[in-house]
Amino acid sequence: MKFRNAARLLACLSCVTAASATIVGSYNIRYDNPGDEKAGNGWKQRAPVIASLIRFHDFDVLGTQEGFHHQMEDLCREMPEYGCSMHGRDDGKEKGEHIGIFFKRDKYELQEDGFFWLSEHPDQAGPGWDASLPRICGWAKLLRKADQKTFYVFSLHLDHRGPISRKEGIALVLRKIDEMAKDAPVYLMGDFNTDQNSESYKEIEDSPHFADTYNTATVRFALNGTPNKFDPDAKTENRIDHIFVREGVPVRRYGVLTDSYRIPKNPAPEESKSGNFPKEVTFQDFESRLPSDHFPVLAEVMD
Repeated sequence: MKFRNAARLLACLSCVTAASATIVGSYNIRYDNPGDEKAGNGWKQRAPVIASLIRFHDFDVLGTQEGFHHQMEDLCREMPEYGCSMHGRDDGKEKGEHIGIFFKRDKYELQEDGFFWLSEHPDQAGPGWDASLPRICGWAKLLRKADQKTFYVFSLHLDHRGPISRKEGIALVLRKIDEMAKDAPVYLMGDFNTDQNSESYKEIEDSPHFADTYNTATVRFALNGTPNKFDPDAKTENRIDHIFVREGVPVRRYGVLTDSYRIPKNPAPEESKSGNFPKEVTFQDFESRLPSDHFPVLAEVMD
């Protein structure tokens, strides 16, 4: 009887622990580039894989980068259980690459959202400092229905060429977070285009307010960095996609998700068998593909 009661108690504690965990992610989904389609990595091929990956890994909140408006609409259609706050970098509406913040409709309610340009003039369209392109940071204030607590999500995409714009952009985002969120819980995520060894990264990691979930996670699965150039065989140690949480917030798991999929090498793939498996097992001649030129990042945060 004591054993049964103990087992029930452990089960209840596990449920409470699971209920207080939030699975947060960041994913550069790669813009719809005609050249990718010619190389066998077209958006129409990748979209259902990306949607399935997001749903399978059961993200509660996910920040995305680079998708055009029609790509965001495709994901919304493929994932009806998610709501989405989205803004295009060219006009703050539907033009240009988007910043998106997806959230589970059954768990969260969108209270406010918005964006700002990463430039000397955050309320005006255009590139900032030495950036080659306009860049924005999107944000959303979400209410968690289970306990009526609110928190903020900031998702950004920094410039890939301008080091000054990356450094100044991060400083701007940190100021905006202080102004808007104050002491509220915050998830800061995105494609920072700056790795874990850069001065720009250290500006966040060394701040008293934020910690990189890669460094604080109890369990870490990161066998590669985050960019992959659509090459399943490429290896890098550089992490340019990050998820930051408030300093001191426990993180149970962190992962760089290297999921791949398969496409046939030709219209009539050859079949083969292996003596290591039963005779009814048949293999076909396919090749590995990746759903984006970045790997998504996942963090399970105890909040």
